[in-house]
Amino acid sequence: MRKENTMKLSEMKYSEQITISFALLLFLVFPWLCRNVDITSAPIDPGVLSAPLLAVLSFLLFKGVTWWCMKMIWPVFAEYSMVYFEADFKRLSACEKVLIYLGFYILIVMGFVITLSAIL
Repeated sequence: MRKENTMKLSEMKYSEQITISFALLLFLVFPWLCRNVDITSAPIDPGVLSAPLLAVLSFLLFKGVTWWCMKMIWPVFAEYSMVYFEADFKRLSACEKVLIYLGFYILIVMGFVITLSAIL
């Protein structure tokens, strides 16, 4: 019997910090790299490229302030989400979990898009 080299999803390691750091590094290096590859090229203005970064930072600030207000105004909800939500979520059916995941992801994407459109 041959042992397969498969990895379970729970064993996979992914670091958002590395991805974000790499994206910010590319963000800073791109104009220089573009100019060195083709001297006649006109890289995108860094001011324009800063809009998505400003949208992300604005969205994260809004999220942080909202969570802080939620803890101050409705502490029972904050306690539930920190202590009991995980156990309740695990009892849901697979379809309900997917709907919650997708709904949450769509809300985050829409929040980013609306923030970006407000900045532009």
